[in-house]
Amino acid sequence: MAETLTKPHDEEPLIEGNQTYASLTETVAGVVQRQKDHPKAWFVAFVLGFGLVNVLLLSITYLVYMGIGIWGNNQPVAWSFDIINFVWWIGIGHAGTLISAILLLMRQEWRTSINRFAEAMTIFAVMCAGMYPLLHTGRPWVAYWLLPYPNILAMWPQPRSPLVWDVFAVSTYMTVSILFWYTGLVPDLATLRDRVKNRFAKVLAGMGSLGWRGSAKHWMRYEQAYIILAGLSTPLVLSVHTIVSFDFAVSILPGWQATIFPPYFVAGAVYAGFAMVLTFMIPMRRWYRIEHLVTMNHIDWMAKIMLTTGLIVFYGYIVEVFYAWYSANPYEQFMMWNRWHGPYAPAYWLLILCNGVIPQLLWSKKNRRNLKLVFAVSLVVSLGMWLERFIIIPVSLHRDFLPSSWGMYYPTIWDFGMFFGTIGFFVMMMFLFVRFIPMISIFEVRELWSRIRPQRAEVKEVEA
Repeated sequence: MAETLTKPHDEEPLIEGNQTYASLTETVAGVVQRQKDHPKAWFVAFVLGFGLVNVLLLSITYLVYMGIGIWGNNQPVAWSFDIINFVWWIGIGHAGTLISAILLLMRQEWRTSINRFAEAMTIFAVMCAGMYPLLHTGRPWVAYWLLPYPNILAMWPQPRSPLVWDVFAVSTYMTVSILFWYTGLVPDLATLRDRVKNRFAKVLAGMGSLGWRGSAKHWMRYEQAYIILAGLSTPLVLSVHTIVSFDFAVSILPGWQATIFPPYFVAGAVYAGFAMVLTFMIPMRRWYRIEHLVTMNHIDWMAKIMLTTGLIVFYGYIVEVFYAWYSANPYEQFMMWNRWHGPYAPAYWLLILCNGVIPQLLWSKKNRRNLKLVFAVSLVVSLGMWLERFIIIPVSLHRDFLPSSWGMYYPTIWDFGMFFGTIGFFVMMMFLFVRFIPMISIFEVRELWSRIRPQRAEVKEVEA
């Protein structure tokens, strides 16, 4: 693989330009150290995110005061925006673990420039996801009842319920993701500790770096811990969204009872996650002038993964149609007819356009290296993956077995307030992360550069 990273006439290398260790460190750490030299876009995005966070706080306050009746949930649509957004946010967090853990174990060096950013995205996305089931219970202050702890009430969680599985899967995923992210941060926090002038920042970075001195023993323990956490994170990528899919697959409702849901949900999660990474990374690399670190090769490879997982998702849509036809089950066949011709048919066909048709533009290498096009496709995919959850949940629920129990679902202003509020929280946290923590792993980029530089010298000698 290393030979392919420096082909002068084929693809750009993973790191461009005549860099040195000092310049690489200055590029990444300088973003955190600079107090005034920040792009105006950062302030605009932060203010927008902070404004939406206030909408979120208002929505949650009114929800706790009045109850979940302020949402559009009804009978038969007992699950709606809350579970839609829960599944959507969990999916967005999957790209970070895939980039960090699986690509690390596979020795894919192109992950180096984007893994830290994607890991942070995972943590904030899971935080957004966790709000919804917690508030959907109606009594979030007693959410600890879902944990199997000894209690005098003799109340124990139902181990056969996939909703209880969610509690353990998501909490484990969150814990391991934070540990994995923080472990990778330790050497970089030590770099900041040695560079910053502000006394308060130096103390915080020193506490966060845990006494790191860069000794051989420190590096040995770091690498062991990092590989162990990567090994723990890898099965979580597959298990978390598989368990989330069981919320639906173990039921008998047409549109939910599908054995293809576990791999279909996992592929959809990676699909949505890479779309969100591209949505943030494309403008970020320009605002902070890190095009030489996040090169067009990174954009191209992420677009390829997004295309591949998108094809798997689109295959799932085709298989659903085949299942309905081949089963000869009138309820399954009506479920597909309702999606095509029912009151929510425009959402279904928009889903097919967003997730199945438009991403096919990424087959072309020229299109994959067109930043505006890739950015637009990423936004479209994020919309499409949200619509997919909308089709699966309320559209399957609103017309089930008995026509007498059919009903329509209409989201309220509080549904949208919670949704856009979590988007604002995610944006605000991402931009705070960029401002105060190195968004690219300094030591990993320097290590990669130390391997690429001799190869470049050999290439130049051969060309000469």
